[in-house]
Amino acid sequence: MTDILSGKKIVLGITGSIAAYKSCLIIRELIRRGAEVQVVITPAGKEFITPITLSALTHKPVISDFFSQRDGTWHSHVDLGLWADAMLIAPCTASTLGKMVHGVADNMLVTTYLSMKAPVFIAPAMDLDMYAHPSTQQNLRTLSSWGNHIIEPGSGFLASGLEGKGRMEEPTVIVDGLSEYFITQSLGEGLRGRKILITAGPTHEKIDPVRYIGNYSSGKMGFAIAEECRRRGAEVWLIAGPVQRECDKRIHRVDVESCEQMYEACTSRFAEMDAAILCAAVADFRVLSVSEEKIKRGKEGFTLSLQPNPDIAATLGRMKRADQCLVGFALETDHEEEHAIEKLNKKNLDFIVLNSMRNEGTCFQSDDNQISIITRDGARHFDKKSKQDVACDIVSALIESIDNRPI
Repeated sequence: MTDILSGKKIVLGITGSIAAYKSCLIIRELIRRGAEVQVVITPAGKEFITPITLSALTHKPVISDFFSQRDGTWHSHVDLGLWADAMLIAPCTASTLGKMVHGVADNMLVTTYLSMKAPVFIAPAMDLDMYAHPSTQQNLRTLSSWGNHIIEPGSGFLASGLEGKGRMEEPTVIVDGLSEYFITQSLGEGLRGRKILITAGPTHEKIDPVRYIGNYSSGKMGFAIAEECRRRGAEVWLIAGPVQRECDKRIHRVDVESCEQMYEACTSRFAEMDAAILCAAVADFRVLSVSEEKIKRGKEGFTLSLQPNPDIAATLGRMKRADQCLVGFALETDHEEEHAIEKLNKKNLDFIVLNSMRNEGTCFQSDDNQISIITRDGARHFDKKSKQDVACDIVSALIESIDNRPI
């Protein structure tokens, strides 16, 4: 799959910060994803990293001065502003922030910023006291209000607030922020203002303090859907079973272990949601009597009594209003569409995402998936794709379903 950054022209501004060494990692990641990078560095920035190092990575001369020292060639900041698809200033010092706000065009970087027609992304880098100072915070608020994108540590991709510690965000996260912006621009923000509930991962049903009933779900599909919904502008609540996965910090994550905990988390929140996508692989049964102590091996056979777990999808289907959408998942081994349609109707779903264990290299633990989206009007079958691309298909179907809801 072609990366969204492939062919994009990026102006990378580097200022005089100790974090300037990380700009090499940013360049490498941008180029790895297919972007073309032109570095503009301040005189102070050259004290921390040499232009020859940057030029070797970008295969382009580094721009620092208004005129070339060799032949007097003029570097046009206007042309750079027209050439770029985006400008990224990383690291950006407190001094440069102040110059950007007040239009102090005394170096090539700030002059290029003032001429920039493309979106600008700013990754601050300074010590905590400088960052926390009211003048720095005011400058960040001003730049953000002008439409600049502030990328700050710990925020996960594009920051909407100003909570950070001053340290520059990690290079891969910064580049992911650029990717997210261009993805959003290409797909739109069809879920802006919507509240979406998503379940992901397995549930574990205790047998004793050290054993449980579970399944092989990794949570990859549900987490990918949550990230995609957030990327499309939604406010997302992710009810996550016991998996070791990270998600965007702007997603409201609720960690649970058992089906009953997931049931409570979903039913208590569903009334406030515009839609729910039930991707979790929830255990159908739980142990009738959980032992408080570890069950010891015996000479005789061991019988485990089970009882049904509450049906989350069916309960939300009964709760669902006409202005809400409910999406379910079905993992089948035989008569796939027949069973999926039965579940769609029985549980009052708007559509159901069908997975088949017959599709090798998909489903549990895999990075890929192959799905069918089934509605009451028919089925759409998709090729095998990465779970991130599958999430895009599912969320696009959700937006279509929301748009077609009765008013």
